[in-house]
Amino acid sequence: MSLLSEKLAEREAAGRPIQVGVIGAGKFGTMFICQSHLSPGMRLAAVAELSHDRAYAAFKRAGYPESRTDMTGALSLSEGIKSNKTIVTTDSAALIAHPEIDVILEVTGIPAAGVRHALLCCEHKKHIVMINVEADVLAGPILARKAKEAGIIYSMAYGDQPALIAELVDWARTAGFKVVCAGKGNKFLPQYNYSTPETVWDHWGFTREQLAQDNFNPQIYNSFLDGTKSALEMAAVANGCDLECPTKGLSFTPCGYHDLAKVLKPVSEGGHSEKSGIVDVVSSMETDGRDVFNHARCGVFVVIEAHGEYQKNCFAQYGLETDASGRFAAQYKPFHLIGLEVGVSVANIMCRGEPTGQTKTWAGDVVAAAKRDLKAGEMLDGEGGYTVVGKLMPAEISLEVEGLPIGLAHGLKLKRDIKRDEGLSWADVEFSEKSQVVAVRREMEAIFRKEFAARKSKKVTGTNGYANGVNSHANGANDHANGINGSA
Repeated sequence: MSLLSEKLAEREAAGRPIQVGVIGAGKFGTMFICQSHLSPGMRLAAVAELSHDRAYAAFKRAGYPESRTDMTGALSLSEGIKSNKTIVTTDSAALIAHPEIDVILEVTGIPAAGVRHALLCCEHKKHIVMINVEADVLAGPILARKAKEAGIIYSMAYGDQPALIAELVDWARTAGFKVVCAGKGNKFLPQYNYSTPETVWDHWGFTREQLAQDNFNPQIYNSFLDGTKSALEMAAVANGCDLECPTKGLSFTPCGYHDLAKVLKPVSEGGHSEKSGIVDVVSSMETDGRDVFNHARCGVFVVIEAHGEYQKNCFAQYGLETDASGRFAAQYKPFHLIGLEVGVSVANIMCRGEPTGQTKTWAGDVVAAAKRDLKAGEMLDGEGGYTVVGKLMPAEISLEVEGLPIGLAHGLKLKRDIKRDEGLSWADVEFSEKSQVVAVRREMEAIFRKEFAARKSKKVTGTNGYANGVNSHANGANDHANGINGSA
C-alpha cells in the first residue's frame, strides 16, 4: 500500500504541491485552514468568502502564519501562488476557473451555492470535495454523474461522518462481511425536533467560555440537534454505500458502543432494526435525559454479521463487542475531526485518483416537515431554523409524495397552512423553475423516476415477496403523505 504522506512528500520535493481553494470560512473551513500549512505537498491557495474580515478572522483563529497570507489584499491569485501566499477573494467562480487550482473544498453549507460550485467545477475540470452535505443530498446523485462525465472526482469529505462511515462499510465488504447497519451517534431527545436557534445552546452542552472561543453558528448547530443533519448524513451514507433507509425514519435508540450489535441487528433476530443493510443513528442520551453509558455521540460505526461458526469464534477470540449470540459484531471509530482531517480527501484525489466516499445512487432523501403550525404566507427558513426540520425517507417514497427537500426549504413562501409535524410537498410552496438549483433537482427527480420505474418493471410481479413489498411501500408513502411523525 502506498502511503499518502510519502506521496505528498514527493510532491513537495518535486515542487508540485497540490493547490487547494476553499469556499467558505466557517467552522469547517477554519479547521482545514489550521492544518493546511502543516501538510507537506499541499498549499492553501485561496479562500473565497463574502466577507474579507471573516476570512482573516478565520486565519487568526486558526493560527495560520501571517507570513503565508496576503494581508494587503493586493495580490492576484496567480501572484499569491507564485509567492506562496494565501489570498482572500469574494469571487468563488474565478477561484474555480483558475488554471492552477487542483481541488476545491465546498464548505458553504448553502445547497444552492454547493450545486452552483459543483457545476462550475465540472465546467472547469476541477476536483471537488463536497463538504456541503446539504447540496450533496439535494442533488448529489446527479452531480456525481455530471462530475464523472466531466472527468473530475466528486468526493465526500474525510473527517466528516459520512465519509468515515463509508470507509467502515468498505472495510467490512472488502473483508467479506455482511453489513447489517451503518451509522453514527448523536445527542438527541424527541423534543429536540422542535429546537430553534434560540434554544440550541440550552441543550447542546457548550459552556459560555467555549462559545466565546470560536464562531459557532446557532442555526447550523441546531440542525445537528434537531435531527436534520443526522437525516442528511444518513441519506448521504445510503446514497454512497447503496444501503437502505428505515421506512419510519431514524430510530435514535439510546445505545452505547458495547450494545451496538445487540440493538442494531434486525428485529427478526431480536434487535431494533427493521431489516439488514440499513443506516441508522443512535442517541447518546437516555429518554430521561441521562447520558448513555459509553455513548457514541461523536463516533461512527458498522454492525456486521458472521457468516458461520468459525467467524463467530474469531469475533470472540479477538475481542469484538458482539450481541449475546456472538454472531453480530460492531466495529467503530469513536471520534471524527471534520476539517482537521479533510486533507486526506485532497491527498486521495490527487495522489491516488480516488474519492474518500462518493454518491453512487439515490436511496435516501430528506424532506421538510413543520416544526410548528405554519400559516400560508410564511417564509421557510431552512435547516436548523424556526420553521422546518428534515426527515429521512427512502428516495422512492419522497418522489411518490412529491416531498419538498429540506435543502430547498429556505426563502420559499407557503401557499397553505401546515400543521406541526406535517410533511411539506412541492405543491405547498411558491418556487421558480428558473432557479438553477430547482432545475437541477427537478432534472434529477425526472431521471430517477424513470430509473425507479424501469427497475420495478424488471422485477417478477408474481411472487408474494414482491407483492408484499409493493403494498408495504405504498403504505409507507401514505404515511409520509399524511405527515412525517417519526424521528428525523
